This record gives sequence, C-alpha cells and structure tokens, in this order.
Amino acid sequence: MTVLRIVYASAIELRTDEAYYWTFSRENVLSFLDHPPGIAWLIRFGTAMFGDTALGVRFGGIVAMLVTQLLLADIVRRITHDTRAIAFAVLMPEAALYYGLLMSKVSPDVAMIPFAVAMMWSLVRLAQSGDGRWWLAAGLFAGLSLLSKFTAIMFAPAVLAFALVPDWRWRWLRSPYPYLAALIAIAVFSPVLIWNAQHEWASFRFQLVRATANYGISIRTIGDYIGLQFGLVGFVLLPVVLSGLTLTAWRGYRMREPVAILLSTAVLVPFLYFLWKSLTLRVGDTWPMFMWPVGFAAAAINIAMLPRENWPQWMIGSTLFWARTAVITGISFVVAVFLYYTVAPWNFIGKVDPIGGEAGYEQVMARAQAELEKTGATWIATTDYRTYAMLRWLFRDRVPVIEINERGRFQGFRDPGMDRIRGHAGLYVGREPDDRSSLWDSIPAKREPLTRVERRWRGLVMDTYALEKLTGWTPELSPPKDSPLFAWRVLASVFSRAPQAA
Repeated sequence: MTVLRIVYASAIELRTDEAYYWTFSRENVLSFLDHPPGIAWLIRFGTAMFGDTALGVRFGGIVAMLVTQLLLADIVRRITHDTRAIAFAVLMPEAALYYGLLMSKVSPDVAMIPFAVAMMWSLVRLAQSGDGRWWLAAGLFAGLSLLSKFTAIMFAPAVLAFALVPDWRWRWLRSPYPYLAALIAIAVFSPVLIWNAQHEWASFRFQLVRATANYGISIRTIGDYIGLQFGLVGFVLLPVVLSGLTLTAWRGYRMREPVAILLSTAVLVPFLYFLWKSLTLRVGDTWPMFMWPVGFAAAAINIAMLPRENWPQWMIGSTLFWARTAVITGISFVVAVFLYYTVAPWNFIGKVDPIGGEAGYEQVMARAQAELEKTGATWIATTDYRTYAMLRWLFRDRVPVIEINERGRFQGFRDPGMDRIRGHAGLYVGREPDDRSSLWDSIPAKREPLTRVERRWRGLVMDTYALEKLTGWTPELSPPKDSPLFAWRVLASVFSRAPQAA
C-alpha cells in the first residue's frame, strides 16, 4: 500500500491546494494567513530529497502515514497485547480512502496527524507508567500539532477529560507537569503567535470567520458531511469505528478508565461538533481528517476488549465479521480508486471529480507561455489563488506570477521579481467569469483581450480561462488593508465583506 501511494504521488499532478502549500515552502516567514507553517516545513523536507516534483511535494505525507501507523500499532499493543488488534490498527487506515490513498495528497491535516497521534501515544505511556514526565512529551507533540493546523485544539476536551475524570485527578491538578506541558506547547506554537502579533492577529480573525459562519439550516450540508465520512472513511468501516468508539466511551466513563476516555472523547467531540456545524455550513473535505486515526485505535482495542469483558458471543463474532469486512472491502475500494486515476481513461464523475476538477493546468500554462512570447509580456497576473499557485508551480518561478488581489494571503512573502514587472507589460490569466469581476474597477490597467483557453480532463471541459495583455500599471504588493485588493476569500468563494476582518 505504501508503494501504491508512492506511485500515486508520482503520477498524479498536484491539486491546487497542494501547489498553494508548495508556494508556502518557498517563503521564509514564521507563519501564514490561512495556516501555520508546519505544512511548508513538511513540503520542504520532501523537496530537499526529491526536488520540486510531485513526489517531492508529497513525500512528507507518505512518511506521515507510516509514522501514524507505527504509533497506532504501539498504542494498541500497549493496551491489548493482542496481535489481531494490532493488525486491525494498522490495516484500518489502509482501508479508508482518506488515508490509504489520500495521505499522499499533502495538506496541513497530513502534517498534523502524526504529531496528534504522538500526543495520544505519550498520554497512553503516561497512563501506563504514571510517570509525569510523559506530560512534557505530550506538550511537545501538542505544540507541533498546533504548528501544523489550528484544529488540533479540538483535542483539548479529550486531554482535559483524561486528566480530570479518572480518580487520579487531584494528583495531576497538584503536579507541575501538566502546566509545564501547556507551556511547552505554547512555546512550540510561538512562531504563529509572533507572526500574528505582527499582523494584527490576522490568522485568528480569518479562522474565526469559519468558526462563526452561519448560513441557515441546510439539509444538503448535513448530507454532504455524513456522505463524505462514509465515502472517505468507508461505507462499512465508518459504522465499525463509530460503534467501537461508543463502546469505548461507555467503558471509559463508566469505569473512569483514562485511555478509553482519552481515545473516545478525542473523536466523538470533534465528530459531533462538525455534525452541528454541518447544519449551517459545508464542512470541508479534510477538516475531520485529523480525528479518525485515533478512532481506528479505539475500534481495534474494542475488538480485543469484548471477549475479556464477557460480552455475548454473537456480539463478539459480529464485531469481528464487520471489522474484517471493512478492511477487505475498504482496501479493495482504495485500490479501485487508485486504478481509476492512474490507469483508466474515463471520467465517470464529470466536473465534480475531485482530481479531474483540478487537472489540466498544463494546457493553461502552455497557452500562457505562447502569449508571453508573442506579446513580450514579462509577468503573469491572476485574480484567484488557485490559478496563481498552479502557474507558479508549473513555471517554477521562471516567470513572476502574482495574484493581484487577496494580497492579505501573501504578507511577508519575498519579492517575486519587481524588476521584471515594473514598467513591463503583463499577462492576465483568469478563470471566467473572474475577468468580468467588479474588482477591475479598482485596477487602472489597460486590458487587451487576447484569447481563451479551455482546461480539459479526459475530454471534458473543466474551466475556461481568459488571457489578456495588461499595460500601464504596476501591481501593489502591499495595498492598504481597506483596499479590495487586500481582502481574501473566506469559506470557499465568499469575499470578506468587512475590511476589518483582514
């Protein structure tokens, strides 16, 4: 399965967000508007070995998957000493599309997952040994998790329940170790705090928009969330994991068992939170990705615990049957999806295909290259961070590429080559209908329409792009914060309406 992920990572062109995170790795800043710096460091780790290639960008995710599996195996080994349960802990992630294939799609979640699981592993070691020094390791890994993605904070209720619900609560309330662990986590997370202090707490304001957005109750968004969990975790595996988590929570809170409390709460609290948010907001595909590995550990442990607790034989047999079925059908599904994207020539899903919907940018790049040579333009302008990221990736910085709006995303980025921009003609490359946006009313450039180019995947047109020559204007890299050129998109494709949020 690791070889399968390596092949997939090498063969499939980068998706737009991956290219965007690659641009992070090219910058030397403490943090970024929409994410902490962990993803940039993970990509830099891979490209240092394999260069600016698809495998180089994604290699960190392949390593992250292996580290996660080893940690899950050791958590289950320490709790159960059951070989079958350990095998399930390793194989369940392989049977989930989220992980069996898409851990090779690099994202902040992928950077966070091994550190988050390492935090859980440290707390399991603490529960078994009673040695308070394991709090310090947990604090280190908690800080590294937050340094990868802010959603790591959603594990806080589980850690608090782990410390306060069992009978040992007074021991840890009086001990310095949990407080030192919190200080270590804050110290590791400090680059993000320093960057935000220098930029009017922009990241936290940006994320606050996501956390507080409310568009009214929608059955569709609830269905999207539940359907995605079935599709990306597994149509059989998801019920297996949820049932295992429920029994683990019952066992933990009834018996005040620390590890069962920790593992079950770490998944059920975020799962229920996202379910609640899905009433009014579309939950992103990867947002819940950080929590399910802990769920796999809980489900594997539950398999070993049922016979020891003398549950009815029919329930023990049924649990084993469905766990085996989940692994077999899940891995088969992962392999089928792999073959669909790497071997099959068809498009069964149309424009909503998650890979095909972001493929074909080489066609846009080739037409842009031809127009650069034809018009004498020396730089490229875009009005969408996805187009910006893909063109910057494909040109490998041979040509300056600038997103002329949403400049709040690029605070602290290096000079893209203003000596090749100032006083020279530029080439605008924009997805229709962005070329007709009211944003252009605030841009005093002279625009000369040139051509259009279609972005295709397996014979289907995914998007159409307008190419225009720009003259008489030099883009401003640091516009005022009340400028429409500074504002960033929030929640998919909605423009922030309040300049203060920037």
